[in-house]
Amino acid sequence: MELAVEIPAATPCQPYRYRIPGLDALALELSPGDSVQVSSADGAQACEWLLLPPGGREGQSSEAGEADAGEASDTVDAVALARYASITCLEEHAFASQPQGKEEGGAEQARSPFTQQRLAALGVAQVPLSQWQSLSAAGLPAEIRWPREAPAARLILLAPGNDMLLDGKHLATELEVAHFCEGLVGQEQLPVPLAPIKQEVRVSSGTAQVYEVKKGEWIQIIDVAGRQCSDFVAFDANAWAQGEELGLDGGATRSLSGHCMPNPGLYSVFFDQHMHPMLEVVQDTVGRHDSFMLACSPQYYEHHGYFGHDSCTINFNNALSASHGIRQRASWPAINFFFNAYVEPCGTLAVDEPWSRPGDYVLLRADRDLICASSACPDDIDAANGWVPTDIHVRIYAAEHDFPRGIAYRNRPEELPRMTLPTAFHPCTSALTKQFIDYHGYWLASHYEGWGARAEYLACRERVAMMDLSALRKFEVAGPDAERLLQYALTRNVRRLSIGEVVYSAMCQETGGMLDDGTLFRMGEQTFRWICGDPASGQWLRDLAQRQGYRVTVRDSTHQLHNIALQGPKSREVLAPLIWNARTQPDVEGLGWFRFMIGRLSGPDGIPLMVSRTGYTGELGYEVWCHPKDAPSVWEAIWAAGEPHGIAPLGLDALDMLRIEAGLIFAGHEFCPQTSPYEAGIGFTVPMKSKEDDFVGRAALQRETPESRHRVMGLKVASSELVSHGDLVYHGRYPVGVVTSATQSPLLGRSIAMCRLAPDFASPGTQLEIGQLDGHQKRLAAEVVTLPFHDPERLKVRS
Repeated sequence: MELAVEIPAATPCQPYRYRIPGLDALALELSPGDSVQVSSADGAQACEWLLLPPGGREGQSSEAGEADAGEASDTVDAVALARYASITCLEEHAFASQPQGKEEGGAEQARSPFTQQRLAALGVAQVPLSQWQSLSAAGLPAEIRWPREAPAARLILLAPGNDMLLDGKHLATELEVAHFCEGLVGQEQLPVPLAPIKQEVRVSSGTAQVYEVKKGEWIQIIDVAGRQCSDFVAFDANAWAQGEELGLDGGATRSLSGHCMPNPGLYSVFFDQHMHPMLEVVQDTVGRHDSFMLACSPQYYEHHGYFGHDSCTINFNNALSASHGIRQRASWPAINFFFNAYVEPCGTLAVDEPWSRPGDYVLLRADRDLICASSACPDDIDAANGWVPTDIHVRIYAAEHDFPRGIAYRNRPEELPRMTLPTAFHPCTSALTKQFIDYHGYWLASHYEGWGARAEYLACRERVAMMDLSALRKFEVAGPDAERLLQYALTRNVRRLSIGEVVYSAMCQETGGMLDDGTLFRMGEQTFRWICGDPASGQWLRDLAQRQGYRVTVRDSTHQLHNIALQGPKSREVLAPLIWNARTQPDVEGLGWFRFMIGRLSGPDGIPLMVSRTGYTGELGYEVWCHPKDAPSVWEAIWAAGEPHGIAPLGLDALDMLRIEAGLIFAGHEFCPQTSPYEAGIGFTVPMKSKEDDFVGRAALQRETPESRHRVMGLKVASSELVSHGDLVYHGRYPVGVVTSATQSPLLGRSIAMCRLAPDFASPGTQLEIGQLDGHQKRLAAEVVTLPFHDPERLKVRS
């Protein structure tokens, strides 16, 4: 878990913004007149806070030079300082959980080991809980005001809780913090450094700066105020010393990576003209840049009637020729960070305002000694810099540091960026492969070295395979109205769900379009767990609850519950001997399809686990859920038990082959917010006759007529030619459908596809063609079939 921070824009009253993960803490330095607003992202997380002298730590008094003063003086300081603060509750909540730092009756609750580590790092681990102040979830959002007559102080904020139990208790979730600084008005600020800074370079608006970095060093290019482009060029320093200008090459980079722009992960390298690596992209908080177009030049501005306008090309020519004697150019091929260029379907290269916000950055690592130049683009005649050019800031970090790879994303437009994280099983999976891709904010293996997608697929079909699926989002839905909320939000009849049972459902918007699909676990009479793919599902549930006035909390437990899937005909033989169950719980051997049980690994004192009879492969299989701290032990135990059965790891590439053969739908392929459950092929999740209660999208779905609905069907291609998502399906000259997913099936020895077809051409046996190239020059014959391709009666998965 990592703290997130966003710097304020250069406008009055814009705060520093922070995110505190559950169980984590944040230290802020307060000046007289400051205020701090604290809110709970899910409306159910409490906050604890502590005030100390500036830079205060345990055993350190407020006076300089008194480092040996006892802890008692800090206690006095904390109590005295707390009297200065005034607390204001900013809004009321209809329903929220109680404070989590203390048990009922006021008894102190032990901190989690993770929290203890974080507090120790801040120097406050030994401060008694009695000295901490508490803000209940019902009291948030709240504002802590620090008056002008108060002395400077250090504020510690904590998102209290403990390691979550399997039933969802003790869950700690995020707090969002806004720090309004009295002296910040009208000033630009920089984000917190990633490590001790070796060198800093400020690139003022409309200029360029040259700097040198050594092999292994890190380059952080920061957009200070947001929506500002920065062209970047680099030369091999050793080659230049020998008389050769060897620089970055966008064409070589695109050709070798197969991507328009490198990004953290598998395709992260910039190459030179000799097609050798020069730089690696390690972190990117924007994800929208350009490597096609030239840096702006005098000719560009002259063409638009702005004669004599400054340009990045002139600035590069002046800076590079003056510092290193590098020859000048009419226009510079450059990597333009934060430049929002994109290609229209017609081929037009279009430009719009950058996506970057204040403090956004790209982090690069040098593969060799480099001469670099960065510009702060002067373009103010179009939207390239948001119409107002501003500064760029560059930081260099020493090679001795190590930073995790990550791509930023946001669950809500207004929130701070989140970086890609490793799952708790990553120590085990990374020992087997380096082939990881970003999947919904987590690094998951695409395939495993020494196996490959085909071998992994065969292991799952014939023996047993294990996959890390921790990127699935988990939400704890609890409260008196939990059932009412889910009955309203999901298409399934939740009232029929028993404790210990799981149901697959669609989640729709008012138009009947699918927002997500997932599985719902009934944990208790008033507690549920929603497992889905879209991180935004939790916010959608909260919005519905607020709109309907339901007394319920929806809390994201993804970071506290990671999971693996054990799939294949041998999965029961592998798992059953490992899992101990209490008498009140079913055993793995007798666990029914779409049921779950709570057990322990290898005996009554073992690691607590939840085991569900679920999967995404069309084979007999289970999912095993545990706390992240236990994940490596769980993986190793199951792997050891599976080795006599020929267990293999399973990556995303093989999973895609398996789920297409099983006819299972995938977000962004078979469904999207414009696709109803009927048109996504899961009409069975909409029990219109047996579910009398209203649910979101019901009216729109009732207006659909079966005769007019497009249908998801299978296509058996008459060859092994590759078919792709988005290929049009033709009957004669005109398209009648589109391929939604496709793969080469080892089971059938041919290419197969899932497609959405017009009802007139969706009957099994219909002969159609898949159009490629322009849709007419190349056609692949295909026959319409029912889904699934594998195990049509689903006997294996039920066995």
